[in-house]
Amino acid sequence: MQSLRLGFFTEIYRPVVNGVVASVETLAEGLRARGNHVYCFAPRIPGYDEKDDPVFRMPSLPLPTRTSYRLTLPLVSRRDRNGIIKRLSLIHAHSPFVTGWMGLRYARRYGIPLVYTYHPQLEAYAHYVPFEPKATRFAASTITRAYANQADVVVVPTAAMAARLRELGVIARIEIVPTGIDLVRFGSGRRDDALRERLGVARDDRLLLYVGRLAKEKSVELLVTALARVRETGLKLVVAGDGPARQELERRAREMRVLAFTRFLGVVDRARLPDLYASADAFLMPSTTETQGLVLAEALAAGAHVIASDTPQNRDVLGGAGVVVAPTAQAFAEAMLGVTQGGNPRADSAREAASRFSAERQTDRMQHLYESAIADLRIA
Repeated sequence: MQSLRLGFFTEIYRPVVNGVVASVETLAEGLRARGNHVYCFAPRIPGYDEKDDPVFRMPSLPLPTRTSYRLTLPLVSRRDRNGIIKRLSLIHAHSPFVTGWMGLRYARRYGIPLVYTYHPQLEAYAHYVPFEPKATRFAASTITRAYANQADVVVVPTAAMAARLRELGVIARIEIVPTGIDLVRFGSGRRDDALRERLGVARDDRLLLYVGRLAKEKSVELLVTALARVRETGLKLVVAGDGPARQELERRAREMRVLAFTRFLGVVDRARLPDLYASADAFLMPSTTETQGLVLAEALAAGAHVIASDTPQNRDVLGGAGVVVAPTAQAFAEAMLGVTQGGNPRADSAREAASRFSAERQTDRMQHLYESAIADLRIA
């Protein structure tokens, strides 16, 4: 394989912790390990200094809403344009907004192929914009379609999302490349009774785990409501993550009288997640808005018993290795009652399903995809 010079343009990056950042980091690390040069262009975050890796920060402003995203100002120095961007083999955009259009502009100016990864379903985030929701969702779909059709290749993590983009009117080339995870790291997770005890889980209790951002689009309130319907059954809900909905979720748990059965951990270091997944009696995924859901693949790799909302993309990721239920509090309550204490008897099937999401496989497929996009542009 030839060594490539790749420019990643992303609207969000370190120190923020979310699925997009994890996806970009994992791919960049894998590509660099194969001898490629990866340069990230991302908004500057006040108070955060880059320690390593070639990351070029652009000025940014806070947005008038509770979000980790910032308004990127499309300002790149002449030196960086001529010394880095102009010499890129390919530009990979991870957003259809400011940084995405910057990437598109440079790709067209310098005759460089453009790859675009469809990360979040933008219309699912309409509640962050202070406008009429229906109009905002329509605008988000229009932005996605317009940008995707400018790309040489569009990458999606699941077949469900490929079908979704076709529904939106995307006619560009679409390739399905699942986002990769470190299978060895998450497969190393072990059930830890001492960890369960520190979380307030008694010997005969069943630990239900949620990992992810606490935000409206994640539907975590379904789990709190479901727990309220079965609170006397020895179930403990552990919530790992933080976000704008945390206070509301804690208030809801208090009002429903299940705060004593719920533990909010805040952000958990990724090094601690494998044992946390493996120590759970069930991992819960209430969200219906994911394009893939990295936490699903991580939980599978740890051999966890997974209960997820029934959506095409969640089915794609699980591959039959977990349980899908209707995205309602009642359906999750009934599934919670069926959780047994102890390890997942289908742990091997879960790990086998997770093998499709190896970071190495993603890197190999993306390298071939980049090379094919470069070759196609040369032919054209």
